[in-house]
Amino acid sequence: MKKGIARRAVAATLALGVGIALAGCSGGGAGAGGNAVPGEDYTGPKVSITFWNGWTGGAAPVLVPKLVEKFNSEHDNIEVKNVPQEWGDISKKMPLAVKAGKGPDVAVAHGDDVATYAAQGLLLPADDIVDALGYSADDFPEGLMDAGAYKGAQYGIPWSVTPMGLYVNNDVLRAAGIDPATVPTDKDSYMAALESLKAAGVAGEWVDGYVFTGTFEFESLLWQFGGDLYNDDVTEATFNSDAGVQALTHMVDLIDKGYSPPNVAQDGNIKGLLAGQTAYNWNGVWQTTNESFNEIDWTVAPVPQIGTEKAVWSSSTHWMFMNNKGQDKNKTAAAATFVKWMNENSAGWAETGELPAANDVRNDPTLVETYPNLKPFIDSLPYAHYETSAPGITAANALITTALNEAVTGKKEPKEALDDAAKQANGILKQNAAKYGD
Repeated sequence: MKKGIARRAVAATLALGVGIALAGCSGGGAGAGGNAVPGEDYTGPKVSITFWNGWTGGAAPVLVPKLVEKFNSEHDNIEVKNVPQEWGDISKKMPLAVKAGKGPDVAVAHGDDVATYAAQGLLLPADDIVDALGYSADDFPEGLMDAGAYKGAQYGIPWSVTPMGLYVNNDVLRAAGIDPATVPTDKDSYMAALESLKAAGVAGEWVDGYVFTGTFEFESLLWQFGGDLYNDDVTEATFNSDAGVQALTHMVDLIDKGYSPPNVAQDGNIKGLLAGQTAYNWNGVWQTTNESFNEIDWTVAPVPQIGTEKAVWSSSTHWMFMNNKGQDKNKTAAAATFVKWMNENSAGWAETGELPAANDVRNDPTLVETYPNLKPFIDSLPYAHYETSAPGITAANALITTALNEAVTGKKEPKEALDDAAKQANGILKQNAAKYGD
């Protein structure tokens, strides 16, 4: 695996003179107003802050402790305690821990979880922190700050993004008489390549009915056809629109017309690509760190534009400041210093298979020079779509995968599968509105 790069030292200008509002929602957080960290850094009394995150696999469990250790060595008055655990465990533990005053001071969550935490009163509003750290929406990919917002307030600061790309097994293409240098970019060129592969006895793209990565491909296609998952206020599922039906029909047609085998298992498509059984796989940037790719000749490119506009799915992670009962305002201020430092020293994060969210770090030419396979993913960020941000949304999202699975396995026609899923999702959205007060 490639080694991380040392980014030039960047002075963290933490102009916190405006103060950090710690009012919070419910849960008895620290009092608002009056807390400011002058100068470049936190200068208050020494504090120990706890950092919860879900990075327990891959390169992250090695890199995160190194970053934390470096931060601690540069800050005599802040000690960060890194507490990695499974993402699912964090979501289960967080509510009770925060309400008991035993939660972390700072944590990271995926974009579709931030609003849920905020609605539960577990997070401190971060608008003043964002301003004090000198951040604006322009410092991150377009639309990404919105994923950390809830009811007009900002609760998350972006940390990383993970868009999809098209992984290509060049050996399979050559064996089928296709020039690997010609990468399909639109529907016509993509379908022509799949037809040539089929004529050579190769199912060119294996379509699966699972979250990783069939759901992400479906959502990319839905946006490409001009649709969206939900309406603007997330009170109604719209993934069963004409655009959704077009997207799912495209995937089902790949199976029906022999471009994909039926009943592809979970992760079967990436395994098939690595085994030389298929040529293309829609997958996330995280696969660039998959060491099995060292055994094949491969490239990666932006996903082709099958619909009427460019679009691609991307996940994201965000920093959150926790509203613990009795939260120490100095700890929150120190956590803000930690977040700013981590973002400005995040170039090596590419080693974990995620892109740094901060534009100035990600767009540094040194990053792509060191990790050339990241360029297609970076190039696709201007048209990336991020996960829907709304309290309890993950339960509704699960039904998208249900519809996908039913359609690609032939149990239901695409429209029927999407309509049934949307009806159930609308019931969940209604329950969420009652539960979270929206």
